Amino acid sequence: MSKGQSNAEFGRSAQHINFGTRIVEMARRLARFSESSDGLTCTFFSPAHKATASQLREWMLSAALQAEIDAMGNVIGRYHGSPAATKSVIVASHYDTVINGGQFDGRFGILTALVVAEYLSDVGRRLPFHLDVVAFSEEEGVRFALPYLGSGAIAGRFEEAALESRDGNGIRLADILGVSGPSTIRALARPANALAGYLEVHIEQGPVLLEKELPVGVVTSIAGACRFHITISGVAGHAGTVPMARRHDAAAAAAEIILAVEKRCGAAPTLVGTVGRLAVPAGAINVIPGRCELSLDVRAADDATRDAAVVDILRSIDEISARRGVTTDVKEVARQPAVPCAARLQSAFANAIARMGSEPLYLSSGAGHDAAMFAGLTDIGMLFVRCGNGGISHSPLETVTEDDADFAAHVLLDTLVNLD
Repeated sequence: MSKGQSNAEFGRSAQHINFGTRIVEMARRLARFSESSDGLTCTFFSPAHKATASQLREWMLSAALQAEIDAMGNVIGRYHGSPAATKSVIVASHYDTVINGGQFDGRFGILTALVVAEYLSDVGRRLPFHLDVVAFSEEEGVRFALPYLGSGAIAGRFEEAALESRDGNGIRLADILGVSGPSTIRALARPANALAGYLEVHIEQGPVLLEKELPVGVVTSIAGACRFHITISGVAGHAGTVPMARRHDAAAAAAEIILAVEKRCGAAPTLVGTVGRLAVPAGAINVIPGRCELSLDVRAADDATRDAAVVDILRSIDEISARRGVTTDVKEVARQPAVPCAARLQSAFANAIARMGSEPLYLSSGAGHDAAMFAGLTDIGMLFVRCGNGGISHSPLETVTEDDADFAAHVLLDTLVNLD
């Protein structure tokens, strides 16, 4: 930035730069590193995962960032701030994927931050804080059924017992990492007094922005989730000899429970309920199901809405079970609070969007994100970017346009240069 140039003038001077083409091209290049040939699969510490990390570090170094891959596999690039800078703003997301996932989930935010940091370096613009571009190693939890390993380590929320967890082949997490104890992972944690904020740019993974015909939106909160494992025990019997009125069918009870979840969770904005797993162990075509197992995931933008729905659903489960003559065991397996985004960072994104000539739309996130790990440690802010193909994500059909990628990068740049 030339002497006397304001932040607004700096932002306008950057508008001729096209970030979008490069973001999309880099995402496609990263997608070459995959564990499967017919889609993108990149799980924790697989050869594809390590190759992706290496490529990201190479790009960070080429962008004149100080870059390293830490003990958890996080790729961290720092663009140093002004001489007076003492704290850092993290701009981050994850580079692991689900099985047969898409090219932009998580990675879009990393690449957007990278091209913005590279531009700041190219023009010599220093910020009043250090800018840390971080590619988290594991958010999805595919290999060890443990989400947020990368971000949890940097946020100081890594649980030491996780080192003893084993993947589907019986390999311990500690052996994958090559560590004998938790001290190496604890050393990755950032203290609160070293952070000035956390920002994440992420594809929406939904259809709202697409339907509103807007390129980006400001996230107000990250939904909190309650998860349960439910086992229903009925009475198995011959499919041809037990009268309908005398059956204690575990699968029929499960079906009614699913409909009760659907009805209750359709009654409030931001509230969603999902039965994602459903099984009839030892089931046969000519046997009345005597046992059924199902999962339950309930989420909302605020804990009160979610918890009220959970109470009602559990009451419905008891009523259905009593009426059908089955017994139901409900075990809570996870509970994560909803996380509000900081008002000052929502405003910072909204102001940048307005300066770009678009309408700031506010929306909540029903999906979990690495940002949630930093709640209570520093202020968090999130920017959603429009998805194509009806908003589909976690799929090879996931897509983002170059124009929207460019718009999001300019919003992030504007936000950073105007951030207090």
